[in-house]
Amino acid sequence: MATMKGKWTKIASSSSIQRSSQVLSVVNNNLDNNALIFGGELKPRQPVDDKCDVPPARVGSASATIGDTLYLFSGRGGPSMKPLDEAGSLWALSLNSTPKYNGGSLKCAWPDPRSYHAMTSDGQGTIYLHAGCPSVGRLTDLWAFQLHARRWIRLADAPSPARGGTSITFAHKLGETCGKLYRMNGFDGKNEQGGAIDVYDLEMDYWSSIKFKADGIEGPEPRSVGCLLHIIIAGRECLVTFGGERDPSSLGHEGAGKMLGDAWVWDLVAGGWSRVEVEGEEPCARGWFAADAVRRADGTDGIVVHGGLDEQNQRMGDVWVLTL
Repeated sequence: MATMKGKWTKIASSSSIQRSSQVLSVVNNNLDNNALIFGGELKPRQPVDDKCDVPPARVGSASATIGDTLYLFSGRGGPSMKPLDEAGSLWALSLNSTPKYNGGSLKCAWPDPRSYHAMTSDGQGTIYLHAGCPSVGRLTDLWAFQLHARRWIRLADAPSPARGGTSITFAHKLGETCGKLYRMNGFDGKNEQGGAIDVYDLEMDYWSSIKFKADGIEGPEPRSVGCLLHIIIAGRECLVTFGGERDPSSLGHEGAGKMLGDAWVWDLVAGGWSRVEVEGEEPCARGWFAADAVRRADGTDGIVVHGGLDEQNQRMGDVWVLTL
């Protein structure tokens, strides 16, 4: 089993940010990293931030950033846990302005409202939305929102099965004329998914899959509600995955299943997984947390992880940074 050294640093802990099923996105403002946290729940099916009028409180949303702005789509609102139908609009949350819709009266088809979906962006002007849970069932769809045109475009569906709690990220490798999307994991209603990195080619509108042994030795075990993020390690393009739920609770959304606390790195050039060996303190196993990539002051990349649900069904308010 290939390994890589890593270090976790706990940077904050507060009851005011204790929650699960929230979003966290790192935005860049005058070269400073700022992590924006919104939504989630402290008690099952009771959204926090319920005193907010804009955006309305929600659970199981997803976000992506471009520049200094976080973009938010749908999620579950209130005890009924019905997906919030906002007519295809995105909420734009900037450090420098009040929250607003980005979409308005769209003259195009748009994605169904949903929760526990995945979002990422190309960092330029396009946001990608994938899968999740509508009112009934789960989805495999992939959509692109073009900010300049204010329109949604339906792209090729991802490989089955349909799933919620999946993870997706964008990477533009050296030598590529166009970036690609990378997807892992999720829950199909019966089983946690694993054993493949699904790759979407933006130029060809086509999905392919990289298979691996998901045994916790050669590669990460199947899981959902974890994370998949693109960072650069020692000049190499990599994907990092951390945590997630391995087996669901018999209580469904009311309980906590078996959680994982391992981190793995996939080399996008050479291929192959390396398990991260941690030196010192580390966060407990968890799922249903929020995470994003971060560029540190010394120029090194890492990931920031906030909150989530542990195996004791407790929601956490800690914030950690992993450097590699």
